[in-house]
Amino acid sequence: MVLLALGGSSFAQVTLAAQTPSASVTPTSGAPITITLQDALQRARLNDPQYRSAVTDLGLSREDRVQARAGLLPNINYNNSFIYTQGSGPLPASCANATASCPASRFIANNGVHEYISQGDVHQALSLTNFADYRRSSAALAQARAKAEIATRGLVVTVTQAYYGLVVAQRRYATAQRADAEAARFLDISVKLENGGEVAHADVIKARIQAQQQQRDLQEAQLAMERARLDLAVLLFPDFNQDFSVVDDLQTPEPLPTFDEVEAAGKKNNPDLRAALAAYEVASHEVTAAWGGLLPALSIDYFYGIDSNQFAIRTNGVRNLGYSTVATLQIPIFSWGSDRSKLKQAELRRDQAHVELNYAQKQLLSHLRQFYLEAKTSRSEMESLASSAELAADSMRLTTMRYQAGESTVLEVVDAQNTLTQARNAYDDGQSRYRVAVANLQTLTGTF
Repeated sequence: MVLLALGGSSFAQVTLAAQTPSASVTPTSGAPITITLQDALQRARLNDPQYRSAVTDLGLSREDRVQARAGLLPNINYNNSFIYTQGSGPLPASCANATASCPASRFIANNGVHEYISQGDVHQALSLTNFADYRRSSAALAQARAKAEIATRGLVVTVTQAYYGLVVAQRRYATAQRADAEAARFLDISVKLENGGEVAHADVIKARIQAQQQQRDLQEAQLAMERARLDLAVLLFPDFNQDFSVVDDLQTPEPLPTFDEVEAAGKKNNPDLRAALAAYEVASHEVTAAWGGLLPALSIDYFYGIDSNQFAIRTNGVRNLGYSTVATLQIPIFSWGSDRSKLKQAELRRDQAHVELNYAQKQLLSHLRQFYLEAKTSRSEMESLASSAELAADSMRLTTMRYQAGESTVLEVVDAQNTLTQARNAYDDGQSRYRVAVANLQTLTGTF
């Protein structure tokens, strides 16, 4: 059985697989594409916007962590500046005497008429907020990975429903064709029996009504099949394409593991639980970052290069290259309560994330049981549905023979025809139901 092979692998492997569709996906010239379920999953990963959005969010979270890590490491910049200030002109000779009255200097903020700055700056900022932001970005990356896994498994359910929806629609169309042929054959039998005086004209009227109804059902089945094809085509192709066929593999259902195995896999591999746990960690680190706004922050700058009146390494035998260091300790005093308000907001988000984590744990246990019971029930019903379809076919054959022998009524034949159609459709629906139920279960457990 080719079904849902993704949950246990890493997301990187899933993304890589999405970039390399299998050979069967490549169309041959002049022939429709034959698509298996695995081919459909690969194509959908390339074209589904919700899935691609989750992949994009994962990439953005990776870059957020790179940026947060850079905030913990020293940054190096090289600055070049030239500052020109209008001078006061030559000073009078009397100004050589310190007690003489001299004109005020025009130098306002600079160290000379010409000041050249060309130096490197190594900057390091240390604060609780920076460390918390890095840890928050790491938790956010884990949350994005879990959400990407959720999107991957959710896409499997969507594609599985659409894929087997088309398979079942094709089967229903084939069943409607057989029912239409059987109704036409029964109408012909009724007409011949009426001509032989063996049945009343009312039987022919009923047979004709049945034949017309089967024709209408055939048209509706064809419409449903085309709708299912269009729904699947939207998922699979970057441009609109209906020229494809799907492989009907509903006859080979895989066995269902025990509930204990499913429960263990769900607790270990459930991405919803991992996402909720990561969200709680993100909220906790946001509280720590908010505390950083209330505590002192230290920054250190080390400068090396030229800061002189001439742009030269040496001037009059004096080396202009030098260094300086600036250390700043910023102590928050008063901010009109904004820092404490940010702390309160972070604590509220953390409390909400904790509630959501507890809910996710309970929901996991509930969904595990629900989805497992759904899969188990649909699996156990398939044998009964197959038997009902076979019995309905035998009933249809025998009732028609009895009608020809004058031992049954037209209503019994019509009822047998309808029962056969319903039994065949129910069997097809039951097989598809099991596949979708397994896909839903594997959203919680991964593959098994």
